[in-house]
This record gives sequence, C-alpha cells and structure tokens, in this order.
Amino acid sequence: MSSSPKRIATLLATVLLVLACDARAADFAVLRKFSVAGGGGWDYLTIDATSNRLFISRGDRVQVVDVGDGSLKGEIAGTPGVHGVALAGDLGKGYTSNGRDHSISVFDLASLKPLTRIDTPAGDNPDAIVYDEASHRVVAFNGRSGNASIVDATRDVLVATVALPGKPESAAVDGRGQVYVAIEDRNELAVLDLRTATMVAHWPLTGCDEPAAVAIDASARRLFVGCHNATMLVVDATDGRIVTKLPIGQGVDAATFDPATKLAFSSQSDGTMTIVREDTPESFAVLQTVATQRGARTMALNTTTHRACVVTAEFDEAPAVDGQRPRRTVRPGTFTLLVVGTKP
Repeated sequence: MSSSPKRIATLLATVLLVLACDARAADFAVLRKFSVAGGGGWDYLTIDATSNRLFISRGDRVQVVDVGDGSLKGEIAGTPGVHGVALAGDLGKGYTSNGRDHSISVFDLASLKPLTRIDTPAGDNPDAIVYDEASHRVVAFNGRSGNASIVDATRDVLVATVALPGKPESAAVDGRGQVYVAIEDRNELAVLDLRTATMVAHWPLTGCDEPAAVAIDASARRLFVGCHNATMLVVDATDGRIVTKLPIGQGVDAATFDPATKLAFSSQSDGTMTIVREDTPESFAVLQTVATQRGARTMALNTTTHRACVVTAEFDEAPAVDGQRPRRTVRPGTFTLLVVGTKP
C-alpha cells in the first residue's frame, strides 16, 4: 500500500520532532574522533548542514572535511591568515576572512574553486565573518581597525565600512538584516543594520569580561554571549536587557544555538562544552557539561543532525622564561575532529 507524499512528510516531521525532544533529555557525549592530516593552527569552524561538510580554517588554507567519516573532501587555498568562513547557501558561494592580506576570498560552494577576491582596504585583519540571507550581505569584522566590512554578496563588492566602538569578536545574524557582534575590549554588544550599513545600538554586558562568542535564538529574540570569566549571558536581542547569567567553562571561543531542540552550546579551551536548555524566553538552565578535549575551543553545529563539531590537538609546553607565558606547540600529527551528540 503506497503512502501519499503529504502523509510521508507528516511522518518525517513527527520523527524529527521526537529526535529533537530526545536531544533535550538524553546525555551528550563525544561520539566520534577523526584524525585530520596537515599542519597549521586553526580558528573558526563552519558547517554546511546540507552536505555535512565542515570548513576548518588552518592558517593559510581552509580544509573541508566530511563529518560523517572524517575524510578530507578538499582544500581552499590562497587564504593567508584565514580566520573564518561564511556560507551563502542560497547563492551557492562561500567567503573567507583573510587576516594577513586584508581581504575576503569568494569560492564556489559546490566545487570549492575560487571565484574572486575582495580587498578591505580600511579593514585591518578581517576575523569573524557572517552571512545574512535576508539582506544578501557578508560582514567581516576587522580586529585591529575596529570596524566591519560589508559586502553585497549578489555582486561581490565592498559596499561599506562601519566603525565599531572597540575590538570585534564573534557575531550572529538574526535573519532579519541585523547582526550582533561582541566588542571584546569594551564588554559590549554592538548591533548593525545591514540594509542601511549603520550601527544602530551598542549595549553594555554587565557581568561579562571579554565577550568572545555570540549565538542567537532568532525566534525568541535571545542572544547567548560567552564571556572569558566563565560566564554566559542571555540577552534580549530587542533592547539589550540581560535576562540571566549562567556558568560555563574557562576559555570560551564559540557559541551556537539549535532552533529545533532549543539548546545553546558553548565550547571552551579547558576541554568542556556547556549545553544550556531554553525552557521559555525567560527561563534557562545548564543541561550538561560535556568533556571534550583540551584546546577544543571553536565549534560548529549541524542543525539537521543536531551534532556539534570541535577541533583540537595535543600540545607540548616549554617552561616560562623571564615571566612570560609558557610557549605551547602542537604535536605533529595530532590534529583531531571531535563530533558531539546524543547516541542513536
């Protein structure tokens, strides 16, 4: 007996809802570990949920890894000092922020082949980078010059450079043409309107030292800000009101949100991942702290599979000299991708 497409779609939606509810109750753990070949440091991670490919910034190139089996699917070269990757899936393109030559590279999302390069002459050291589908604009946040470079992704041209009140770090878009960026050295959150290319607000983050990570629940208008004093602030995205404060691990560098499960995630360099449950827009609680691995500070979440990815390596530390901090070096051949989720 055949089923109608409508009935199949209903059954599939029910299964996905059950899985999402299970994710709120079940224990998260490291499910898989994959060794990833190649040297270099790393920074932001970005995932393409459709293909389950993870984009890993590796200093002078971007590695693209299949999260299902850990295989290397390709590399995007010619990205000196790359920090982050933004994906414009609706346009079939990707963008990298290249810190060393003050540029943004554009590549074809399917083939990974380079398309063009956009200079950011007033933007020194492009770092975090995001794409907003509502306005079709890419924003690169420039760490040393304290501003944001805005690119029209339909034409791949720089259209504006917007001054910020301090050093920008991580950012999140709301899907309505606004982007929220952490101002690390001012303990603030700045809000940009991408259609007008203006900063429309900047709010104090009381109780937050050095905000380094931002995620958003766009439907509830709630922001999750990870701070270096082992704190996550939940902030109202309409007016900057601090809703609550929650404990997280040390050395946060990334945050993300899963709309289906209403869970927020933050990853820390102390080898922990904190998972926060949103019960209502006014009620939040730490659901679980997952042991990952030391140095696993950057993260990406596939909102289809509900699995998070972090990367790290094993380190050697030289003793401190003349009061300076110990030098840490990566042991060759130890770079690792960890996949965190609930067991099937």
